Amino acid sequence: MTLVGDLHDDHGATYETRDDRRVVAHYGRPERTHKAVRHGVGVIEMGYGVVVVSGDDRIEYVDNVVSNRVPREDGEGTYALLLDPQGRIEADMYVYNAGERLLLFVPPQVTESLVADWQEKVFIQDVEIRDASGEFGVFGVHGPQSTEKVASVLNGAGAPEPHLSFVRGSMGDAGVTVVASDAPTGDEGYEVVCAADDAPDVFLTLLVHGLNAVPFGYRTWETLTAEAGTPLFASELSGRLPNVLGLRNGLDFSKGCFVGQEVVSKVENRGRPSKRLVGLLLDELPDSGAAVFDGDTSVGEITRAVDSPTLDRPIALALVDFDLDETDLTVRVDGEETPATRTELPFVDGNDRSGRLPVYDALTQE
Repeated sequence: MTLVGDLHDDHGATYETRDDRRVVAHYGRPERTHKAVRHGVGVIEMGYGVVVVSGDDRIEYVDNVVSNRVPREDGEGTYALLLDPQGRIEADMYVYNAGERLLLFVPPQVTESLVADWQEKVFIQDVEIRDASGEFGVFGVHGPQSTEKVASVLNGAGAPEPHLSFVRGSMGDAGVTVVASDAPTGDEGYEVVCAADDAPDVFLTLLVHGLNAVPFGYRTWETLTAEAGTPLFASELSGRLPNVLGLRNGLDFSKGCFVGQEVVSKVENRGRPSKRLVGLLLDELPDSGAAVFDGDTSVGEITRAVDSPTLDRPIALALVDFDLDETDLTVRVDGEETPATRTELPFVDGNDRSGRLPVYDALTQE
C-alpha cells in the first residue's frame, strides 16, 4: 500500500505487488536511477509493517522474544531476528525505543501473524501489541549525499548518528523522526518516519526541497542492496539459520534466553555452519534457486541474482558449502552451465558498509 500514489504517478511510476502490497517497482530506466542514487541521493517509500508495543513491561516482553537486546534508552534502535525453536528466521526487524512505546519495523507479510501470536502469548504482563502500519509513512533516503539531503530539510535537529539512533524534528509543517540506517545499500542512509496524513508533504519535501533527490523503487532497492551484500527478507533470510548468513549484528549471545537460542548457540560453539553467503560474478543471469557447481558436485544455490548497473554484469548472492575453497564455479542457467566467479562481499564499496554484511571471522578462529 502506498500513501503517496498521486506523487508516484506524477513521476511515471510503474507498480508491482510484493507480499500483497502495492509498491513502486520503478519510475522508468531503473538502471539509470540506480547510478543516480549510487552517486548522489535517492528516496524510496518503504513498505514496512509497523508494530507498536506499549505498557510497562514492553521492553521485557520483546527482549524475551527476539535475538538481540532491546534498547533501554529513548532514541536508540537495534536490528533483531525472530526465530523458530529450530533457530530458523521467521522475521527480521528494527526495534526502536520511542519513549513510552517500542516501534517495530517488520516485513509486511509477517505483521498480522506476528501481532496475533504475540497478543495470544501475553498473560499477566502489562503489554499492548497492535498493528499500526496504516498510521505511519516511512521513506528511505540513501546515497553518498544523503546526510546533506537530510540536513538541508530537517529542522530542529541534526542528522542522527550512529547507526539506528534517531532524532525528532520537522520537515516543513510535518513532524518527523529521522533514523540513521545501518547502510543496507552500502552508502550512508536514513529513514524518515511521519504520520500517514503527512506522508505526501514529506515525500515532496524529500524530493524537491533543499538538495534534490531522485525517487526510486524496489527494482533499484534490489540492485543496490545486492551490490552492498545485504541479505534481505525473504530471499536470503526466511527459514535459514542466522549463523549461515553471518548475520552477527542480529544476535546477542550474552543476553537472556530467546526462542531458537539453543540451536544458534550450538552452531556458534561448533565453529562453523554448513553453508555461508558469498558473492558470484556471472556472465548470464540465473534464477533464484539455481544450483551452484564445483565441477560435477553441487555445492550450493543462488538466493538472489540481479544485473548490476555499477559493474555492468550479472551478480548473485549464493549459499555455498562453508569450507568451499574453489573460486571458479558454474551456475546452471536454462539447463546450461555458465561460469561463476566467487568473490568477497560487498560487490561494490560505498561510503559505508551494510550492517548485515556477512561476518564469519569469529566462526573460523582455531
